[in-house]
Amino acid sequence: MKAFDNYNPIAVFAYFASVITIGMFCLNPVTMNPLILFLSLSGAMTTFIIRNRTSGAKSHLFFLGMFLLLVLLNPLFNHNGVTILLIVNNNPITLEAILYGAASASAIISVIYWFRSFSQIMTSDKLLYILGNISPKFALILSMTLRYVPMFENQTQKVIQAQKGLGLYSDTDFISRVRGGTRVFSVMVTWALENGVITSDSMTARGYGITKRTFFSIFKFRREDILLTVLSVILFAAILAGVISGSVNFSFYPEISHAETSVVSVVTYISYGLLAFLPVIIEAEEELRWKYLKSKI
Repeated sequence: MKAFDNYNPIAVFAYFASVITIGMFCLNPVTMNPLILFLSLSGAMTTFIIRNRTSGAKSHLFFLGMFLLLVLLNPLFNHNGVTILLIVNNNPITLEAILYGAASASAIISVIYWFRSFSQIMTSDKLLYILGNISPKFALILSMTLRYVPMFENQTQKVIQAQKGLGLYSDTDFISRVRGGTRVFSVMVTWALENGVITSDSMTARGYGITKRTFFSIFKFRREDILLTVLSVILFAAILAGVISGSVNFSFYPEISHAETSVVSVVTYISYGLLAFLPVIIEAEEELRWKYLKSKI
C-alpha cells in the first residue's frame, strides 16, 4: 500500500486516530454493534492484507487462534443469557455468551490490526515530523532515544564478540553466562555514560540552545492531504453523533436485542464503512489511475 503511505503524516495520523477511536468505542458493551464490528474488522484486515500481501500469514493464524480462544472462554466463565444451549457441570452455556465472546474478540482483534497498520505506515520519521511541529525539543529527545536503541544493541554485540575473542565470555553454563553478561553490562553502562557526555559536548560546541530551534522536514501538505484530513474528521463526527444518540446501541444480555433501523443509524453505518475502507479506496483509485495511464502509452 504505497498510495496511502504517500499522504502527509498529519493526515494519516488524523485518519488512524478517527478509525481506531471508533473501534475502541466498540469495546464498550453498550456500543458493541455487530455491523460496526464487522466493518471495523474487515476494513482493518483488508488494509493489513493489501499492505503485507502473503507476508502476514502467521499473524492471521495467530489472530484466528485468539478469536477462537476468546469465543470459547467467555461462555465458560459468563453464564448470562436466556438461550441455553447445553449445561456443563451445572453451568449453562448460552447463545448470548458465545455471541458476546465473538463480538469482544472481533473488537479486540480489529483494534490490534489497526495498530499494526499504524505502526507500519507511521514510521519514526513521520512521528518526529508530527511531534516536531508541536515541540521540537521533545522531537529531538525522541529521535535521540530511537537512535540510541539500535546503537546500544550493536555495541553490545561488539563487546560480546570482543570478550569472546579475549576468552572472557563463555555461554557454556548458567554461571558463565551470568558472569559474562555482568561484565558486558558494566562495559555498556560506561559506554553509554561516555557517549552521552560526548554528545552533550558536541551539541554545546555546535551552538545548541543559543537560538530558537528550527525544524526541517521533507513532507508537504498538499490538497489531497487536506481532503483526507477533512473527510476523516467529517466521517468521525458523523459516526460519533450516531453513537452518542444511541441509534447504534446493541445489547447481548439478557437476550439479543434488535438493532435500530433509522436514518441516523444508516448514516452512521455508511460513514463508518467509508472510514474503515478509506485506505483501500485510495489504493484502488491509485491502481485504476495507474492502469489507465499505462493504457495510454
